[in-house]
Amino acid sequence: MSVPGTMKALVARGVGQYNVEKIPVPKPGIGDILIRVEACGVCAGDVKASHKAARFWGGDGMPGYCEPPFIPGHEIVGEIAALGDGVDPAFAVGDRVVTEQIVPCRECLYCREGKYWLCDPHNVYGFKNHLPGGMAEYMILPKNSINYAIDKALPIEKAILIEPYACSLHGVHRAEICAEHTVVVSGTGTLGLGMIAAIRQRSPKTLIALDMLDQRLEVAKRFGVEYAINPGKEDAVRRVLDLTGGYGCDVYIEVAGHPSSVRQGLEMIRKGGSFVEFSVFDAPTTADWSIIGDAKEIVIRGSQLSPHCYPETIEGITSGQTPTDGVVTHTFALENWARAYEVAQSGDAIKVIIVPA
Repeated sequence: MSVPGTMKALVARGVGQYNVEKIPVPKPGIGDILIRVEACGVCAGDVKASHKAARFWGGDGMPGYCEPPFIPGHEIVGEIAALGDGVDPAFAVGDRVVTEQIVPCRECLYCREGKYWLCDPHNVYGFKNHLPGGMAEYMILPKNSINYAIDKALPIEKAILIEPYACSLHGVHRAEICAEHTVVVSGTGTLGLGMIAAIRQRSPKTLIALDMLDQRLEVAKRFGVEYAINPGKEDAVRRVLDLTGGYGCDVYIEVAGHPSSVRQGLEMIRKGGSFVEFSVFDAPTTADWSIIGDAKEIVIRGSQLSPHCYPETIEGITSGQTPTDGVVTHTFALENWARAYEVAQSGDAIKVIIVPA
């Protein structure tokens, strides 16, 4: 495959300093894979980073995570364009691949314990200057990256959902759902819909979706929820309590990323229930912690990234067992990245993708 000398890339040189630039195509070193990026999804984290959220740039007592200049994007599908020496022979030029969003160091305490997704440097594509992301025509999957070949015939609208749906699956694993459970998913963006798809396969007693946007709730209903509730139009806590004989839900998965969703979950969950948090917030969120302990003895579980979830996710999406229709709503060229970011945070979109070439 012929590789050009230069490429287009979205480069973030600081807050509010995002521009498409012409830069050299990187060359793969030992163990590296160079891919031609087919598409890159716009994550809520990408958008929040562009708006100077404290989680990414520091503030509100939190250290900054972004290290400019960087190329955003960690939801990536691409074709192998060149291989460095020492790459796994299972991969060849021309293969279509996806990659886990984190590149573990393999040396820290967490990596040595086998918990690579908690790697202490926590190097995720698209936020660090030494780990450029997928909003470019080409990018490097470095030596320690975790990569998977996928079917070339899989439509991009399905392939691009592998990364977020793998995150969704990990969140569902953390919830430990069983057939007797009433489960609430708060937030029906891409991650929430992926969770609904995975939860449906576990056949809970009742599956409920919450969202402020009716069009997203319509997709959630197609994906298999029994009840779709808009908290902006009715008392969601009261409704869930009514549906559960006054006890509340067994499992609450927070994926809306808004403080009100956290407080709402603590109110509607039953005593001894499980609360799973999988969101990136703009700033610290407060809640009445006495509910967690003294009032309800709730189990709180965090969830991040997608450890060991890619093979199952790839199989589910490729086979059609995992629903995907209607999730990708908008596609933009790289030059229109600003509009892509704008639409991604609007009520008109679910998953927005950027096609660099």
